[in-house]
This record gives sequence, structure tokens and C-alpha cells, in this order.
Amino acid sequence: MIEVAAGVLLRADGSFLLAQRPADKVYAGYWEFPGGKVGPGEPPAQALARELDEELGIDIAEAYPWLTRVFTYPHGTVRLQFYRVLSWKHEPHPREDQAIAWQAVDAPMLAPMLPANVPVLASLALPGEYAITCAAELGTAEMLRRLERALERGLKLLQVREPEMEDESRRLFTGQAIGLAHRYGCKVLTKAPFAGADGIHFTAAELMHLQGKPKEGLAAASCHTRAELERAMQLELDFAVVGPVRDKAAIGWDRFAGLAADSSIPVYAIGGLSSADRWKAWRAGAHGIAMIRAAWA
Repeated sequence: MIEVAAGVLLRADGSFLLAQRPADKVYAGYWEFPGGKVGPGEPPAQALARELDEELGIDIAEAYPWLTRVFTYPHGTVRLQFYRVLSWKHEPHPREDQAIAWQAVDAPMLAPMLPANVPVLASLALPGEYAITCAAELGTAEMLRRLERALERGLKLLQVREPEMEDESRRLFTGQAIGLAHRYGCKVLTKAPFAGADGIHFTAAELMHLQGKPKEGLAAASCHTRAELERAMQLELDFAVVGPVRDKAAIGWDRFAGLAADSSIPVYAIGGLSSADRWKAWRAGAHGIAMIRAAWA
């Protein structure tokens, strides 16, 4: 197993840095996230700092663990530990005669891309906040009003979850929420297949009986144990939601970090959280935060 630490340098506009592999390396000319091999006994975060200094001349100021992917190439199996690098000192510049470029998520992707990085690009497209409706508590009219306000502020990922509503009321509300969200470019997940929805969010119990990832749309699941998260990773779901971090039966940030460690799919933290908890979530290895009431405050 070849251990590698890779950095996803993110700018405020959402673009990220890619580097082209030099002519003297395997897969020469392919684009990848900058980084390199972890030395024997070397902590991955320390290896990343060393590699980014050697390759780009930068000093990491803020970096958080994100995803861990294992990929088998003809020359060997690589275990890539990805870190999101949010701030650094000095302007990145190539120090090994390699090409570098800032890539926007919604722009045509640089090619050819190193195969191990393709799933990571899809994960990068997921926003940092995942909002969950509570129309049964607020009322449908008020929920739709607050939803539109959140969409105007930039909400891009929504789950319609209304277990307490009657079937017909839930159906009507779900259709309204999807129509409203799509006008703002926001993707919507529902608890069961629904016309126009962008995917399904499974419960933990449903996840453990799921035979395969749906062929169409996004697929996510709620997880409360490492076994459940392992199942979500095995099925290669698009993301998981883990918690509760602060609500009843709270697991706290330390246990959340343990559950989410080395996840191969993005993990959102949930449970009594607000947007102010984003930094704590990132430090614990979360992709972002999922919110119910706080999303609409």
C-alpha cells in the first residue's frame, strides 16, 4: 500500500488547485491534486505540509481531514488521504516544473484526470450545508416562505422530510418545495422516489437492507454507527449524515470524528447544529453540516 497525502486547496470563490504530473513520473501529463507520498512513520498532515512546500512553495495555515480513497493502479495500490486546505501563506507557484491551474467546479474539467481523483471531484461539488424541512412544525406556507429566503441566500442542497404530515399533504408540499428549489438551482432529496426529485435519502435501517445504490440521482443515508457508515461507503453513496452531535443521545465532536475518520464519502454532521458550527465540523473531518430548525431560523 502506497500512502499518499493530497491537498485540495480551496479559494473563496470555490475554485480549487490542480497540478499536472511531470514528464518523469507515472501518468505523466495527468492532472491531480497536489501532494505526495507519506514517509515511514510520518504523520499524513506533516507529509502534506512538506509536499506542498516542495511542490508549490506554500505554508499551510489551515487544513482539515476530508476523504480517504483507496485506488489500485497497474503499478500498485494507493491510499490517498485528502485534506481540504482553506488558507495558506504565499502564492502557489510550481517549483518542480509542473503546470498548475485553478479549476472551477462548474467549468469544463481539465483532462486527462488521474483516475483516483474522479470521485473526489463529484464530492467537491456538494455544498457545505444540507437543509432539512420541518413544515409540520412551521406550517407549509411559512416553510415555503423560509425556504425561498434560504434559497435566495444560496442554499443548494435540501431534503424534504415530513414524517408527521398526511400522505396527500406531504405529496403536495414536496412538489411545491421541489419546484421552488429548482428555480434557484438547488437539488432536492426525498425519503422515497418522487417525480422531479434529485435523489433519495435513506434511513439507517433502510441503508442496512439496501442491495445497491440507485442508478439515477443522488443517494444519501443517515448513519449512527461506524457499521452503518461502512455500509454507505461500500455502496458508494454520494454522502452520509452522521449524528446526533448535540441533540438527544448526543455523540459529541470527538466521537463524531472517530466515526467519520477515513471515510471515503463526504459526511455531514447533524444534531443541534447551526452554521456557526461549520469550523468545528471541518476540524472533525466533516464535509459540512446538516440542519433542520437552524436552517430556517
